[in-house]
Amino acid sequence: MAETAVESLVEMVTNIVIHYATLIAEAKEQLLELQKDLEPVRACLKEAAEMPDKGPLFKVIEKRMREAIYDVEDALDTCLSRAEAEAEAAASAPAVKPKKRNFLSRRKKEAADLVTTISMAETVQKLRAELKPIYEEAKNELHNLKTTQAGSGSSAKESLALVKKDESIRRDKVVALEDVEKTIFGYIAEETKALDFISIIGMPGLGKTTLTWKIFDSDTLKGPYRIRIWVNVSQKFNKRDVLLSILKEFTDQNMSGKDNFDLEQDVRRCLKDIKFLIVLDDVWKVKDLLTIKSFLPTNNGEGKVIITSRFEDVGTGVGRREPYNLRFLTPKESWELLQLEVFEDVGECPEELEDVGKEIAKNCDGLPLTIVVIGGILLAKDARKRPIGVRKDEWTEVSEDVIRFLATDKDKRIVEVVALSYDILPDELKECLVYMGVFPEDYDIPAWILIRLWIAEGFILQKEGQTLEKTAEEYLNDLVNRKLVMVGRANQMGEKKICGVHDVVHAFCTSKAKEMNFFQEIKPSERGLVPPVIPATEKYHRFCFNSDLSEFLSRETEYPSVRSFLCFYKDLVKLEKDHINAIPDAFQLLRVLNSYSIKFHQFPQTISKLSHLRYVTLYVDNLKVIPESISKLWNLQTLLVDTDSSTVVMSANLWAMLCLRHFKTKAAVVLDQEKEGKGGQNIQTLSTLSPESCTETVANKARNMKELRVRGNLSTLLDGNNNFLEKLRYLEKLKLVHEKSMIRLPKTNCFPKNLKRLSLRKTSLDWSDMSILAQIEKLQVLKLKQNAFTGITWVVSRTFCSLQFLLVSEADLVNWETTADHFPSLTCLSIKKCGKLQKIPLELAKKLQKLEIDSLQKSATDSAREIQKEKENHQGEQKTRWGVQFQLSVGSVLNY
Repeated sequence: MAETAVESLVEMVTNIVIHYATLIAEAKEQLLELQKDLEPVRACLKEAAEMPDKGPLFKVIEKRMREAIYDVEDALDTCLSRAEAEAEAAASAPAVKPKKRNFLSRRKKEAADLVTTISMAETVQKLRAELKPIYEEAKNELHNLKTTQAGSGSSAKESLALVKKDESIRRDKVVALEDVEKTIFGYIAEETKALDFISIIGMPGLGKTTLTWKIFDSDTLKGPYRIRIWVNVSQKFNKRDVLLSILKEFTDQNMSGKDNFDLEQDVRRCLKDIKFLIVLDDVWKVKDLLTIKSFLPTNNGEGKVIITSRFEDVGTGVGRREPYNLRFLTPKESWELLQLEVFEDVGECPEELEDVGKEIAKNCDGLPLTIVVIGGILLAKDARKRPIGVRKDEWTEVSEDVIRFLATDKDKRIVEVVALSYDILPDELKECLVYMGVFPEDYDIPAWILIRLWIAEGFILQKEGQTLEKTAEEYLNDLVNRKLVMVGRANQMGEKKICGVHDVVHAFCTSKAKEMNFFQEIKPSERGLVPPVIPATEKYHRFCFNSDLSEFLSRETEYPSVRSFLCFYKDLVKLEKDHINAIPDAFQLLRVLNSYSIKFHQFPQTISKLSHLRYVTLYVDNLKVIPESISKLWNLQTLLVDTDSSTVVMSANLWAMLCLRHFKTKAAVVLDQEKEGKGGQNIQTLSTLSPESCTETVANKARNMKELRVRGNLSTLLDGNNNFLEKLRYLEKLKLVHEKSMIRLPKTNCFPKNLKRLSLRKTSLDWSDMSILAQIEKLQVLKLKQNAFTGITWVVSRTFCSLQFLLVSEADLVNWETTADHFPSLTCLSIKKCGKLQKIPLELAKKLQKLEIDSLQKSATDSAREIQKEKENHQGEQKTRWGVQFQLSVGSVLNY
């Protein structure tokens, strides 16, 4: 994680040298020297990050390094803030007429600037001196680690992991997951022409190995599969070990003298023509699985290979079916497992303990390893012979403390399992995971928001030829594949919309954050009156508020190290004007202001003092104007403004905000067309623009835009004379909301050539205009809402070559005529609130994989069931993103 901090500091210094040249003149030399100093530091940390075990001492040094880097950032930002304030004060000072006085004033200003830059130079020089000994320690310890690890085959940590691994295969005390076992046994029983791979995926502690062992060792398989081989793959993959594990099932001969090529030939020969079952337990990487697959007889349809992994990408693509994601235990199953742990048998629990025991099991949230840990605590208490009343009190205490135990008791197995996953994460992912703890437990986190927060926090390392957003998406996907982050909801293209973490992982994140001083939660004390006092000696970088915010801000205390102000109240919080103004005074170096939970009656102009802000979210109930002062936030990357207003005037100069990437609000924003500036090329999202702001100037400025929403009278935008949309060559996502009378599309395609997603609402277009949308060659998603098209008949005349998802909602459509050739790529169709539609064309069934209908009349619903029957008659074609089987979702049916 220190590597990420160093990367962030290098970028910061580079930006200072380039963009603040007039403010740092005398300090430039020291800043350039600091850049040079950071290069070997970065190389050292990068090399350490690739080592299997950094060791405890290096981790301590790394933590000191990270804190020192933060100190450098704080010092530089403080110096910049001071220099900016002095420059602004000088610029706003009244002009003095006498020339001599002007000369003296100029000399005084130059002298003040010189003092500021010399102060910065001295500060940087001092900080460089403080960094140097920490780097020397890191370099020496890295050398020791390389020497030690080169001389020993496997570390003590790896040996311990193997011991834990062996202990984790629980061959007794197993709860029957009948539906899961039935599914896996069904996969095994399927006849195939080629080697069949079955992947079982799940987060640590979910019981993948336990379940697989139960199936592997069952009487059901012992008869038909006389050759059954269990192979522990693990993180430290060794190809030779896998080969020898397979071959020892066939021979007692010592095979150690053979090379890998001969061993591969032996494996193929032994497995070529027989019926066998192999379990590859705990596979960590796709490349490891592909290596194993390369020496297995892929043409042997009698063979079955079961893979267990915590990473979904491991199981994707190796077999003919999607990976099987293991579910959590139900409350009933959880209670059964807890009884097995404590009493060795289901049903032996004393009646007096049943209610509290079931509550404990429920609190474990269906995670088997959690239940095992809690069972161990109860077993230890029950080992002491106590009266049943005392035992019940002890169980009640455990029931109340389960969640707290998970967060604080680091010696228990559940935390060790999550910690093991954390320890092997790439350094750049560790802070991203711990950051999940800033959100309240069971909080639905919008993936779009999470990614922009990670970027603003400086967690995302720039990759050549790739946007920060793309890299952050990869980070999120990696954490999801490792089963540390859960996907709550995805869109039609499988992209994550809502995500979160299991309570166990959340508890680990908050516990780890305390170790790192990563964030401080401001919440009511045990008395329920006052938020906890923050010790002056502690350096917290993030505050998460869950208490009386007004009371906290009334203290008038400064927190110079805090970079993030995060509010996640369930209800809107109202603040007095004095308290609003206290925020920039208390948090002068703030980078992240997440204040959707705070209700502002007008735009808080005082935040313009926070020139280091990168991410801002605000809720202003009756917003009319976004003030000019916001133009000063030249570091701002993301601005999200929620409001009840329908239209907002943008007085701020969008083009002066050089770093701005995303600006979103529900209101239609009216831009000042007279504004000038060099910015705009970094803007990726503008939502929402008024149609009158969709001009050639805006298109030229924001030429790299990828996402746009326009709301208002679209007549001028779509009249055929406005080439605004055509100029946006990189636009991929477009939402249009019309608020006036009926319009028509121009006869020629006016949409960007790279457009992939289009949403139309209230446009009242004629169905004949759909032929124009068919000309958008890369269009994948089309959503037609609230009479986007009107008319009783839609005769499809042109082919939608790339369209994969189509939504039609609230339309007066009666007849829909098409052929399969018109929608060659359509996999998902959603028809809602189209009460007049008589029938869904059966011709769409060929490629359709998912059909959602709601509020349709009976005849249309019946036609959907006909499509389902048609699909059932053609099962087993090709697997899809939605699964092997066709899915039909039927909502309400209209009776007329």
